[in-house]
This record gives sequence, structure tokens and C-alpha cells, in this order.
Amino acid sequence: MPSYTPSDIEARWQDAWDKAGIFQAKRDKSRPKYYVLEMFPYPSGRIHMGHVRNYTLGDVVARYKMATGHNVLHPMGWDAFGMPAENAAMAIGGHPRDWTYNNIKDMRGQMKPLGLSIDWSREFATCDPEYYGQQQALFLDFLDAGLVHRKNAQVNWDPVDMTVLANEQVIDGKGWRSGAEVERRELTQWFFKISDMAGELKDALDGLDNWPAKVRLMQENWIGESRGLQFAFSLIGQPDDGAPAPEGFDRIEVYTTRPDTLAGASFVGISPDHPLARTLERDNASIAAFNAECRKGGTTAAEIETAEKLGFDTGLRVRHPFDTSWELPVYIANFILMDYGTGAIFGCPAHDERDLEFARKYDLPVTSTFVPTDTEGFTAPEDGGAAFVPGKDVTVHFSRPLGGEPRNMTGDAAVIEAIETCETNGVGQGVTKYRLRDWGLSRQRYWGCPIPVVHCETCGVVPEKKENLPIELPYDVSFDTPGNPLDRHPTWRDCACPKCGAPAQRETDTMDTFVDSSWYYARFTAPRADTPTNAEDAAYWMNVDQYIGGVEHAILHLLYSRFFARAMQITGHLPATAIEPFDALFTQGMVTHAIYQTAGDNGRPVYHYPEAVEMKGDRAFLKDGGTEVEIVPSAKMSKSKNNVVDPLNIISAYGADTARWFVLSDSPPERDVEWTASGAEAAYKHLSRVWNISHRITDMDQNAAGEGDDDLLRAMHKCIHDVTVAIESFGFNAAIAKLYAFTATLQKSKAGHPAQRTAIITLAQLMAPMTPHLAEAIWSHQGGAGLITLAEWPQADAAMMVDDTVTLPIQINGKRRGEITVPADMSKEDVEKLALDSQPVQKALNGGQPKKVIVVPGRIVNVVV
Repeated sequence: MPSYTPSDIEARWQDAWDKAGIFQAKRDKSRPKYYVLEMFPYPSGRIHMGHVRNYTLGDVVARYKMATGHNVLHPMGWDAFGMPAENAAMAIGGHPRDWTYNNIKDMRGQMKPLGLSIDWSREFATCDPEYYGQQQALFLDFLDAGLVHRKNAQVNWDPVDMTVLANEQVIDGKGWRSGAEVERRELTQWFFKISDMAGELKDALDGLDNWPAKVRLMQENWIGESRGLQFAFSLIGQPDDGAPAPEGFDRIEVYTTRPDTLAGASFVGISPDHPLARTLERDNASIAAFNAECRKGGTTAAEIETAEKLGFDTGLRVRHPFDTSWELPVYIANFILMDYGTGAIFGCPAHDERDLEFARKYDLPVTSTFVPTDTEGFTAPEDGGAAFVPGKDVTVHFSRPLGGEPRNMTGDAAVIEAIETCETNGVGQGVTKYRLRDWGLSRQRYWGCPIPVVHCETCGVVPEKKENLPIELPYDVSFDTPGNPLDRHPTWRDCACPKCGAPAQRETDTMDTFVDSSWYYARFTAPRADTPTNAEDAAYWMNVDQYIGGVEHAILHLLYSRFFARAMQITGHLPATAIEPFDALFTQGMVTHAIYQTAGDNGRPVYHYPEAVEMKGDRAFLKDGGTEVEIVPSAKMSKSKNNVVDPLNIISAYGADTARWFVLSDSPPERDVEWTASGAEAAYKHLSRVWNISHRITDMDQNAAGEGDDDLLRAMHKCIHDVTVAIESFGFNAAIAKLYAFTATLQKSKAGHPAQRTAIITLAQLMAPMTPHLAEAIWSHQGGAGLITLAEWPQADAAMMVDDTVTLPIQINGKRRGEITVPADMSKEDVEKLALDSQPVQKALNGGQPKKVIVVPGRIVNVVV
């Protein structure tokens, strides 16, 4: 019997698939289409076991759908723009383009041995001019449709790297790469008008039934719908010195979601970037210095919450809308952002911890508008207690309501009543707002998609002509000087105005890389089209039937993709049916591994790769030198901790099918899976067992009589049913558990050759989505026609899943004492007779009669003696 040698088997069948071209997707209206897509990878240079798991999940779905008669599209590409390439270029003195394409070549070479059913003919990288040229065309169409605009905006500015940073790139107030103190600057930036679609994007979440509930909730919270009151305080100048309010400012607009606390207002706060604050700083050096200091602070919610609350009393006062004699001071405050609401708030210290901290710092009044219904043990904020901030569905006692008598009511009801009361009295208007801001896409870096506009002194901002696309990045750039190399490249930057022909300059900002990944799913439908999409291909292939990726992309990537699908539909690049791009979403867990570390000379741990460590029992030692290492419990695979497993090492030692089988079998795909050497070895041994069973069956005497044919075939049909149900519901580990059980049944079977051959061929078909190479080898070995990859999925025979007999446990006085096997259709009376005649019951009765006999058909017999 030849041994199971994956290196021989897998290369052979991958070559056969390539020659047959069976994964190249083409439109075929005679078959239902199925589009499965995994989130495409960043070309960092090496794949890891997380990649193996992610793409194996998609491959199982793709292969299963092929077997069930679907026309499958399963493409692959590379999310290739971004800062890491520029960082690498600066570190090694190379070029981002060379670094990126070399990494793509390496990663493609690492992925192909996995035997994925990918249509590689559709491959592209987002840094291909052919791709980003079509992205530029989309930008121009969006601009023409009013979906893009240019405006001044507050941004995080790194003064060393001279680029805008996302909030996530500001760490403790410093740039993530340079370590420089980040400044808040006002720059003219390009924005996608995603906020115009906020309500639609939120409401449509209810229809995404095949998305995880947690992802829909995360998006809903990010969009942040709120119902509140928009109103204005009248500005009355500076009563202390008689100075009037600045010209043009007679009111301060405020939006609040808690109008029920207006009766407890203590102050009005405005952002350092509020137009009023900017006007005041022109003539007041102290205000200018305070505002400048505030602009150095971070803009993330976490940083604002943890930073010390600082304010500057402008001397201005406003009138409270309920009582014109009630005046409130106006402060500039460092915890108010201009890009949320109106850039102004009223502070109610009794019911907001941030406002309370501020009020106590500046000795401002604290007045409760409501208290708990049960005040036992409660200390009011005005008496030194904490701010009382109950949930909106909690009933409290309103001691200072906006109208009527003090009474008990929930916060939700109070907000509604407060809005209605204010509207009735002409104090503002109830409005619905969203936290979602417009998507700033401008980035001051080289390695990104150039924004296709030109700046002309005569014509202003002019869109580039489509016939001039793509606007390609120049290759001859230098990273020796911080900042955007495109700003220092006159032969690229300087151009003629597309409108008047006069000398002009190109936009040197490039697009946020989220743009690149927000429409790639549509480009895969026609990756060589000379327009962003081909109408016929988009209509046939869209939507993505199954999207797979990490939950870390649950908010921004998915939200931006949903916006892009709508924008592409508006501009004629996608059909109306593709307004939601992903019909089903699955978020897989991570692959984890133990961390091996020893103490370093500087007190910091030194991390060791798994292949450098030898396990002896539950202890680990370095293979070189024998030093014992500390084992840190399983954690996400990370290059920084060296706890990564190279898939190519696993493929070399055990084969791709072993790697695929293990990452699918050890836990549900939505949970983390721990990679262990023992687990991989156990998977390999099982696949070897299946291989050996196939050869044993081939060597059987084809004419020899066997026993239990029906039992084996009945088990086979149950396995077909159970595996099919498991795959359809993404229960791949459950499917593999059924395959393990059926393998054991087949191995023990004494059935004749025809039954066993049918069983092993069916087993190979059921394993084919998970272990396609081994399945092809067994199919061929057993004389199957053509490729198993093209074979139809086996169908379970319902009649064969009905047992002829059933084994019933016998309980005597509540304890199991035996069992009987009876025909499945035997009457209750006959089952009772057999049970009473059984040896355990006879022994318990000892010649007497039972007090009670209960027969549950098909389940159990209970005897009370």
C-alpha cells in the first residue's frame, strides 16, 4: 500500500485544475451564480495561518457551491496602497512600488500551494494604474453627482511627517510614527458626503438578516442616530465691562439630546474652533494662546474624556431661553469639538460627569433637574455627590420639569416632552441628527491613488478629463525629506489646466486607502473593463453572496463599502439591486498560538519562534542550547511576538490538506482556534487513515460476500445529510466531526466491496471542499470519472435515513440497567413485553409484578418495581 504523500498528490491535482481552467468564472445564465469573496489581504510579504483559515473558509463555500450546481465567482486581489510601503521604503532605501509588487509575488507563491479555488485571471492590486485609474473615474463621476465636496476641516496634523493623521494614528497626543506632538489644524480637504446617507445606511441595517447582529449593532452605534432639540441662546455681550458681543454674533446655536436637563443649565461652552472663538482670538492674546493650546490636544473620544477639562471665560453671557433674566457665562472649552453638533453645548453639571468636573473647577452652579425615585443613600451633585446619569429608560423624579408639576417619568419620555414643550413655546425645533461625519479622503502621502483634479489660478479647482486617466504616480520620488514627495515633484505636479490650458498644478493629496477597498468587489465582476464596471457583468454577478473577513473591519470598511455601492448605483456603475453589496457576512475568529519567551539582557522578553522550541511534556526548551523558555498562554499570532507559524512549513511537513483540515476542525469558525503541533499531526494521521481505507477497499475481493451493507449505506446517507446541513450553516467543524464519525464506521465495516466503494467515494466527495487534493486522489483511485471538483454533490436518500431497528435503553427505578433492540415500527405493547422479558428486568422483579411500565416510542422504557 503506497503511503500518503501530500507533496506528490497536491502538486498533481493543482496542475490538473489549472490546465482544465475550472475556476475561471464566466457568465452562464443557465446556472444560478454564486459570488464568494474574502476580504483581500495587504501585501506585507508573508501569509500566516490567519490567512490560511480565512481563505479556506471561503474555499469550502466556493467548492461546495460548485458541487451543488452554481456558477461560482471566487476572486483574489491585493489591498496594496498605504503607509507601510512608504515606511519600508524609508527604512530600506527602496521604492514603495517595488516593495509592494515583490511582496505580492511572494504571497501569491505562498497562497497557491493551498489549492484554493480562486480565479487568478481576475487578480489585481489596488496600486495597479488600471485599477486606480478607474477609481479616479469614479471620483469624477461622484464629484459631478454632488457626492464629493471640498471644505475646510479640523484635522490631526503631524508637524514632522507633515501629513494628516486619522484619530487612530494619534497615540497619547503624538504621531504614531514620528512621535511628534500632534496639532489640530484647519485644512482644505476632500470629503465624500456619506453623512447625507446616514439615515438610509442605518435603516437598511434592519434588512441585512444574514449579517452578524453584533456587526449591525456596531454600525448602528457608529452612525449614531439621535433625536434632540436644536435651539439658540441669545448672546448679550460682556455685562461686566459693557462690551457688546462681536459683530455678527447675536446667538449661539446648540443641539442637545438632553433637553430635559435645560432647567439645570450652568454655562454655555464653545469649541476653540467655533467661529465665535476664532473671532475673539483675533483681538485677545490670552484667548489666542488658550485656543492654540487646545488645538494640540487629541480628538478621539478617549483622549477627550481622560484629558483635564479646561475652559476660558470669554466674559460673554447668554440669556436662558426660559427666562430672559437668567444669564449663563460663555466658556471656550477644550472638550468640545467643532465637527460634532454645532460646536457649542450647554453644560448641566448635575447630570453629566464631564460638565460636573468643569463646573467644580470653575466654581459654577450645580442644579439637579431630577433625582432618583428612591433617594435613600443618594447624595445630590450639588451636595458633593457624583453626577446622576441614569439610563433614558429609567424612571426618575423630575423636581424641575420644563412644564407642569414635578412628577415621575422616564428619561425617554422626558426628552420627548421637553422637545414638544420647547416647540410649543417657540424655543427651538426637534431634529434628528447623526454622529456620522463626512468621510475625509485627503491624505498627504505619495503611495495612494492621486486625486484627479487640477488647481488653476483662473478656473479654480478643475476636474481632470477622463481621457487623461489614469493620473499615474511618478516613480522618481525621494523620501529623504519628510512630507509628501508629490509636493516636491514639479514635472508631475505642474501641468496645464484641462479647462483653459493655462499653467496649473495637480492636487498632490492622495486618497485614503479605505477608498481602494470600498469598491473592489464591484471591479472583480469585470476587472479588465475600460470603465469601472461592465453593466452586464455587474448585473449578473452582484451582489456578493457571501463575504468573509475579520470583525475588526466591521465598522469603517463595511460602512464605506455600503456608501460606495449606493454612490455607484447613483452614478450608473451598479444596478439598483446592488445598493447593499454584501448579502451575507461572516466574521471569522483568529488563529492563536502560545508565546515562547526568555528574559533578555535589558529585562525585556526575547521571543522565540515555535520551530525553535522543543516540547517535553508541558515544558518547553530551546532546541539550540536547551534553555527552558516561559510559555505564555495562547494569543493572537503576531510577528512582534514571534508566535507565528509559517504555513509553508506546515505544507512542507504535512501538506495543504492537513493545514486546511486542522483550521476548520478545531473550533467553530467564528471563534478563535489555537494552532498546535499535536493538532496538526493528529489531522495528518486522520487523512492518512482515510487514504489507507481507500487502498484497502481497492484491494478487497470484489466478489466476496460481506455483512451489514445496509447499515453502512444508511450511515453514509445520514452523513451526507448532516455534512450538507453543517456546511450550509457555516458549521464546518461540525461537518468534520460527522466525517470523523463516518470514517470510523467505514473503517470497522464488514460490508461487501460495492457498498464500501460507494461509501469511500461518497466520503471523498464530502471531504472535497475541505481536503480537495486528497479527495481528487481517492476519486481517481476508485475510478471516478473526470475530476471530483466537477462532480455533483451527493444527495441523501431520505428512505435510507430511517432506521429499521432502534435501540431503547431500559431504566429501572430511574437508573439505566440495560437496553433492547427492536424493530422501529414495533407496537408499544410488544416493546413492553420484550422489556419485561429482558434479564435485567426479570432480575429486578424477582418473580413479582412491576408497579408501572412506561414506553416512550423510539426513546426509552421506564420500569418501576
